[in-house]
Amino acid sequence: MGWMGEKTGKILTEFLQFYEDQYGVALFNSMRHEIEGTGLPQAQLLWRKVPLDERIVFSGNLFQYQEDSKKWRNRFSLVPHNYGLVLYDNKVAYERQVPPRAIINSAGYKILTSVDQYLELIGNSLPGTTAKSGSAPILKCPTQFPLILWHPYARHYYFCMMTEAEQDKWQAVLQDCIRHCNNGIPEDSKVEGPAFTDAIRMYRQSKELYGTWEMLCGNEVQILSNLVMEELGPELKAELGPRLKGKPQERQRQWIQISDAVYRIVYEQAKARFEEVLSKVQQVQPAMQAVIRTDMDQIITSKEHLASKIRAFILPKAEVCVRNHVQPYIPSILEALMVPTSQGFTEVRDVFFKEVTDMNLNVINEGGIDKLGEYMEKLSRLAYHPLKMQSCYEKMESLRLDGLQQRFDVSSTSVFKQRAQIHMREQMDNAVYTFETLLHQELGKGPTKEELCKSIQRVLERVLKKYDYDSSSVRKRFFREALLQISIPFLLKKLAPTCKSELPRFQELIFEDFARFILVENTYEEVVLQTVMKDILQAVKEAAVQRKHNLYRDSMVMHNSDPNLHLLAEGAPIDWGEEYSNSGGGGSPSPSTPEAATLSEKRRRAKQVVSVVQDEEAGLPFEASPESPPPASPDSVTEIQGLLAQGLRPESPPPAGPLLNGAPAGESPQPKAAPEASSPPASPLQHLLPGKAVDLGPPKPSDQETGEQVSSPSSHPALHTTTEDSAGVQTEF
Repeated sequence: MGWMGEKTGKILTEFLQFYEDQYGVALFNSMRHEIEGTGLPQAQLLWRKVPLDERIVFSGNLFQYQEDSKKWRNRFSLVPHNYGLVLYDNKVAYERQVPPRAIINSAGYKILTSVDQYLELIGNSLPGTTAKSGSAPILKCPTQFPLILWHPYARHYYFCMMTEAEQDKWQAVLQDCIRHCNNGIPEDSKVEGPAFTDAIRMYRQSKELYGTWEMLCGNEVQILSNLVMEELGPELKAELGPRLKGKPQERQRQWIQISDAVYRIVYEQAKARFEEVLSKVQQVQPAMQAVIRTDMDQIITSKEHLASKIRAFILPKAEVCVRNHVQPYIPSILEALMVPTSQGFTEVRDVFFKEVTDMNLNVINEGGIDKLGEYMEKLSRLAYHPLKMQSCYEKMESLRLDGLQQRFDVSSTSVFKQRAQIHMREQMDNAVYTFETLLHQELGKGPTKEELCKSIQRVLERVLKKYDYDSSSVRKRFFREALLQISIPFLLKKLAPTCKSELPRFQELIFEDFARFILVENTYEEVVLQTVMKDILQAVKEAAVQRKHNLYRDSMVMHNSDPNLHLLAEGAPIDWGEEYSNSGGGGSPSPSTPEAATLSEKRRRAKQVVSVVQDEEAGLPFEASPESPPPASPDSVTEIQGLLAQGLRPESPPPAGPLLNGAPAGESPQPKAAPEASSPPASPLQHLLPGKAVDLGPPKPSDQETGEQVSSPSSHPALHTTTEDSAGVQTEF
């Protein structure tokens, strides 16, 4: 099986050469962009420069299927601000700072709500393993409400709930996790990010793979692992599939374990190689920047000369291709995109309006400014509330490109849905933050309750006007990008037979000193883009002129409507709980020392934000009493229902003042020994990969793998680090 390592190394070497080539181009484009500017309309809403890190998005209980014991276990689960799903044995384990059972990075996963749907995917993943009718399937769910996290290469996770309502809640929460983790390359990465995504596209196009790619999700190492598995998977399947033994269900189970084990090996190899090359290009970056600064004008002139020669060669062919195969379909694609996207942004506006209006009514009815801190803390997290945002996100589910999807070889619309949903969340948070900033300014005037209510209404109206303008700008930009993403790969594929073989002859037009910053292939793509861009711009402009879906014309510009607004955003972040909390306190005695006061305040604050999503029922479903041992693992609906009836009681209040990570303020919890990992099932790779030690058991978690700190001398399993900048596949121990 040495071929597997050799094949992986070959793919990585080939891709990383593309990455090095694209790094110089991305660096030049970034520096040129800084000098020439964007020309984009100035945003009216503010954006939050200091993220809301210390928060838990959701917490609750669900059942998880354990593959080693083939039992369903009750788990206390929470989603911290970095959207890595954390699973504990129970809530007591979380409060006692016991390390979690698992931390799941959900990038690349899909949520399935049907066991039949899952079994169909499993049957299709390995030919010849579809179970016969009437035979026991690979998975049985004890309730009618499963949630399955499925990945084409990595291990799968199986959960179930007791009610449809709980299934809907958890589906919204897990979908938010996937949406966030899929968006793993930081938006502010102006060189490394574009270099990586362009290298992925160029590499796949060198294999004649064009169009959108569903596995472009997660951080760089996850995406690179997916790229390797895209090529390695079919060969692995052909090599090992015929050698799997047992019934169809057993062969399915073996294949899932093999695929996950290989994915882990590939991940570690990709991680080491990518970090090595990234360090290499970053070391030479200062020298490259010096050349670009010195020769910027000459590089631009050289690139324009190259572009003019390529344009003269391909323009006649490209214009015919655009006129016959793209231009007639742009209006229908645009309309298909505009309807659900605009409905979603309208829903964002309506949800924001409702939340602020409800808060204003509560201010009137519940004592004015005394409760304002509590209300504003909740409002500040609105964009990260998966249930309240769900009505906005679900508008995109109606996106269809029927007929057009096949014509333009778009494998899935999921990439467009997810991108629009991310824009919705960003615009909601921008609206909320702008509202916070303007209201905070009004509060400096010391308003009465009546004046405060009028101020809230005035600020709301101002923010909505800004939102309408920014929403139009963001949607128009999204429509242009989506139309390009659909049409450019199609055009490149159409033109490749007559144009691609001629491109090498243009290389001689590039000065050797500038060869790191100008590539023929990139310049060719830019010329192709320009041939269709004018039609796309015209279509979006006409939609705005007709005021379709509340789009504004490009000529409508809001100049300095609030000239001092951006200055307000330069101040320290607003701590609503600190500044405007109700100091009544119910008669509690004051702490006797400043240290005690700080400790008491930290504990009180932590309780306020322990969960953004508050379950309105009396207790969490499946929640065990803190005094009782973890519930047994039931195998049937009857056992689960009996367990709920006998041993499970409403959630008891947590001990006074747990921090977000479960540790008392000001104290450093002692690390607890991690629970022994249960023995993994006998590895099917033991007889298929002789001489190769493969650990199918869960790897030990680390900061590098998960973005989470599982256990350290000075902290509880940390919930404060982010996943955006860290590598991470799922970790179970």
